Amino acid sequence: MPRRSRTSTALGIGATTVVALALAAPPALAGPAATPDPVPSLVAGQDTAAPQLVTGLAEPAVGSPADAARAHLAAHADRYHVDPGELAEVGSESTADGRRTVRFEQRHDGVPVFGAQYLVHLTGEGAGQRVESVGGKYFTGLTVPTTATVPAAALRDLALGSVQDPKARAAATAEDHGLVVLPDGAGRLAQRFTVHAADPATGAPAAREVFVDATVGVVALAYDTRAPLPTGGNAGSAADGSAAAGLEPATGTAPDAHGNSAKVNIARLPDGSYQLTDLTRPAAITTYDAGGRDEMDFGGGIPADLPPAHSPGPDFPASAGTSGATDASVNAGIVYDFYHDRFGRNGLDGKGGAITSVVNVTQDGAPYANAYWDGKKMVYGSGGPNYYPFSAALDIAGHEMTHGVISNTADLAGMGQAGAMNEGIADYFGNAIEVTARGMSMNDPAAALLGESKCRTGTPQACADRRMDDHRTTVDDYLGGTVDNGGQHLNATIFSGALWDVRRTLDPLTADRVVYRALTAYLTPLDDFVAGRNAALAAGRDLGLSHAQLRTVAAAFDAHGIKPGWESRIGMDSRTLARNLSYSMAPPAAGGGHWVAMAPAPDPVKGTGGTRPDTTALYTGSTTGRGAPVRLSPDDGRYHSWPATDGTTAVWKAIGTTAQNHSRELLAAPLSGAGPVRSLFLADGTEPGSPQVSGGDIAFTVNDFTTHRTSIRLSHDGAPAVELPLADGHHPDDLTLKDGYLAWTESWQDGQQYVTAPTVYSIAAGKVTAQYTAHAAPGAAASTASSARLAGGRLLWLDTPDGATARASIRSGALDGSGVTEVLAADSPNAPTRGGSLTASDQAVTYKVEGTKPAGGWTNAALPKLWQLPTGGGTPQRLSCDRGGQDQPAADQGTRVVWLDSTPGRTDLVVRDRAAGTC
Repeated sequence: MPRRSRTSTALGIGATTVVALALAAPPALAGPAATPDPVPSLVAGQDTAAPQLVTGLAEPAVGSPADAARAHLAAHADRYHVDPGELAEVGSESTADGRRTVRFEQRHDGVPVFGAQYLVHLTGEGAGQRVESVGGKYFTGLTVPTTATVPAAALRDLALGSVQDPKARAAATAEDHGLVVLPDGAGRLAQRFTVHAADPATGAPAAREVFVDATVGVVALAYDTRAPLPTGGNAGSAADGSAAAGLEPATGTAPDAHGNSAKVNIARLPDGSYQLTDLTRPAAITTYDAGGRDEMDFGGGIPADLPPAHSPGPDFPASAGTSGATDASVNAGIVYDFYHDRFGRNGLDGKGGAITSVVNVTQDGAPYANAYWDGKKMVYGSGGPNYYPFSAALDIAGHEMTHGVISNTADLAGMGQAGAMNEGIADYFGNAIEVTARGMSMNDPAAALLGESKCRTGTPQACADRRMDDHRTTVDDYLGGTVDNGGQHLNATIFSGALWDVRRTLDPLTADRVVYRALTAYLTPLDDFVAGRNAALAAGRDLGLSHAQLRTVAAAFDAHGIKPGWESRIGMDSRTLARNLSYSMAPPAAGGGHWVAMAPAPDPVKGTGGTRPDTTALYTGSTTGRGAPVRLSPDDGRYHSWPATDGTTAVWKAIGTTAQNHSRELLAAPLSGAGPVRSLFLADGTEPGSPQVSGGDIAFTVNDFTTHRTSIRLSHDGAPAVELPLADGHHPDDLTLKDGYLAWTESWQDGQQYVTAPTVYSIAAGKVTAQYTAHAAPGAAASTASSARLAGGRLLWLDTPDGATARASIRSGALDGSGVTEVLAADSPNAPTRGGSLTASDQAVTYKVEGTKPAGGWTNAALPKLWQLPTGGGTPQRLSCDRGGQDQPAADQGTRVVWLDSTPGRTDLVVRDRAAGTC
């Protein structure tokens, strides 16, 4: 299952990534209005017949917990709609008061279903054993075949291809985890890989979980993680406790990071020397000093040549403090004791497994200001001139070690709301552990801070990574989109803030027990915020909280906007055309008052109020929002996307396996549905791309995998497509077709210079009529042209100067090559982001401006936003004041634009008729 995301600060503000598929995570429903009890007796699942949560049970259950749980599910099949034969036990939790939770993983024809877990809660013994509650994620609509049809080598290549940087991709490796079923609609069979590569910005090791559709051959889901490299060398010592073999418990002293002497539990080796291994608890705690070695050396475990932190006598040298080894060992003991004494938990895995820390790692020879849990151990940076070793902060140690507890219980996926709960619960317990150890009051102004003690200078408030009392809410502050795996760190304090408020208003011990039981007994990998709310309320009922206390818990979640239907309460100035697009990076197309996109179809059971996820289908609808979407693509199991439309016809690419072959085919169909879907291009060893349509003309590129040559094909007035001549070594991109003209960006190598040239081709004349070569003037920096678009009888494109500038200009050229004008200069306020794209109608050009990450972390204001100005030039205006990320714009007609918007906590297709202006 996915491990924790790599972080870029101590408590994890991560880098931009792509969440390619929004998996179904059924929202919870409100409780019955007739009862004052805020815990619902039944919460229905969405897109499944299995309920998400059933509480208030007291039904006899005979046999071992696992057998009794299976028998209960089988005996009440009409209630649960769960096949016990499709469940595999993956863990169990027991409490001191006799409660037991059996955690099952769903299998579909023997293949694990990603994130699908169902839990049964029991109490009592023998004849008095009872089932108290049942719930989780079980997907009843899965029908997908479980035999891969795409060759294994191709699946691996596609996983590696998800690494966008060419240099990083060349050195990347893919660790194969086998087949899984993604629970989206009828399900998608995917091969799961962990792709290991170097971060192109820092050179540091990075990892990405990649799910490649095993029957279609496209990446269905990808998100960044901080997974360890495949095991090698002496990796086993980090997990199996072998570092403690043959040792005798002892005590000694060691300086901490602040120079204070601390009493430490250590171990005596047979040769009379000592190492920093604490044997006083069932889980051996061992700390390694990396000695300044690079963090990449520890991706697969502990190198064989590195012993634990060592001393010839029981009094450790000063290096134990400056490295952070003393603090890592002492703090690991404090964290262990907190979980053991408060909840009866024996270590991070609950089974007394070894607890391992590595301190004093660097990155590319420089001090490393970071810390993370890599799925097997804690890794702490050396700090540097501005920071103490990161192990010195108890809340950081508690946060990272709590990730170990989470990965051994609910294993919340590292993306979206599940990822935010993962980070939020780690925040909560990291903070609770430190506040408890210090004996702080919850009303102390510093009690809400996280990571505040890691800085050598400055105030705790300035040093803190996050604070639990920031009062963020879903409706005002939820940050969606593709940044930070869908906001897993950025949205963390929305959830942890609610938990912290519970801790502040109830007594801390009761709050801690509620959160721990919610984590270990109710949460599952794909849960969302509202499911987390219901988990906390159900846990409170289990623990005997009064109605008043339960109302206090519910009020804390209410105050942070975590309640059913919160997404619909976010204000937007755009109209929604399709909700919850399942593939957030698939671009829509628009023209002539119609949109075309890969989008969910209306659910025939729920009517217009619901949608049915269908990740392989292409739909069209009116940009006015009138009427229901109409399916264009055939139901052939292939992946249909990358559309173009002129408002009458749609052209798109289909990838996958039909009864005849595994193909990459170009298809076309009338938007009216009055004609058949016809094939435009299909050939072995090639891939069509960049389709364009205008009236009776259709153009597209063809990439030949054998020769690595890309050509342009043009079909005029329905005639067979012919290849247009291109000079050897010239590559076309950014095709655009309109009113008898075809244009593209042509690129080639000219000596030492790479040339890009917006190019215009007249279909009637059968020749190139304009080519605006982006050669650099003598002594000037070179520039790169991209994103060519025909509009208003001219050609528009982005021109990006080489160098450090973050912006591009918008330029315009006549179709006969008579001259270039500048629509918007690169140094203008709100100029386009370099490397971006634009879309244009005859009246307006629309483009994206990506914000830079603020010093305090990402905010909604810094997410990508769309801007618009007249095609002839003018002052740019915000297209929409929607607060979330805005991406993939497609111009319709006039100033109307459709785009993908993440404001409501999901990816929706939305539209505006004109620019909003100043927001």
